[in-house]
Amino acid sequence: MPTLIVILGPTGVGKTNISLQLAEKFACPIVSSDSRQFYRELKIGTAAPTPEELARAKHYFIGTHSIFDEYNAGQYEIDAINLLDELFQKHEAILLVGGSMMYIDAVCKGFDDIPTISPEVRDFWQKVYSEKGLEFIQNELKRLDEKHYQKVDLKNHKRVLHALEVCTMSGKPYSELRTGKRKKRNFNILKIGLNRPRPELYERINLRVDKMVKDGLIEEALQFYPHKHLNALNTVGYKELFAHWDGEYDLEFAINLIKRNSRRYAKRQLTWFNRDKEINWFHPDDEDLIIQFVTKKLP
Repeated sequence: MPTLIVILGPTGVGKTNISLQLAEKFACPIVSSDSRQFYRELKIGTAAPTPEELARAKHYFIGTHSIFDEYNAGQYEIDAINLLDELFQKHEAILLVGGSMMYIDAVCKGFDDIPTISPEVRDFWQKVYSEKGLEFIQNELKRLDEKHYQKVDLKNHKRVLHALEVCTMSGKPYSELRTGKRKKRNFNILKIGLNRPRPELYERINLRVDKMVKDGLIEEALQFYPHKHLNALNTVGYKELFAHWDGEYDLEFAINLIKRNSRRYAKRQLTWFNRDKEINWFHPDDEDLIIQFVTKKLP
């Protein structure tokens, strides 16, 4: 079977450099699993590949969607698997590159077959939540699916709403649809994890935020301030600046918050990845070792 080479790791660790070297070495395309780089409007704050980097290898799922589009990991699974089926007809190896944990799992493990939520159902529950509040939708979930009610983070209104949407669309309790079974893929999966000592990683993250600000992050975010309610913009680098313009704190504090929240996100990523025993870990500077390792593993 062909091989999907997964390059993963925390934000700012150096995934782009390694992925481009591997893409050139093995003449294979890059499929992004960075859920923020999907959005064409967000280039600076998502550290999207530069035109020069994009020219070095064929990339997919970079700037393919608008912040005004509804897109999630379940839809990505369908789109990415269909794309991989097509690309594997021409390539023996393909790179999947990114740090978005659920999107990597969507491709490597798959999700349960949860129904697509119609705009009407989503709008209905959003209206219920807006008018009646969190406690009401919590009770509705308890009525429709007490098993999931006992497990879900009840303080997270988005998760409660999603469960209610699924119950409404399917006519079944959400818990019945969540099997957690890993889907069989028609390709091998080789996972390469990149990490650095914590002080080194955090310093890189801080410097990257400074570079984003210098490159125009503030101006980029200001364009989308009127649309701050969009889910695509509820992300590190933008939400801190929106809060600044809402008058919550000054600009210097907002930039420091971006650095802090980026570091915290990196820590959450590593906690998630460290549970996966299939990952082979390397320092990003060990380029020759990584290339040798991949070469030995490929058919």
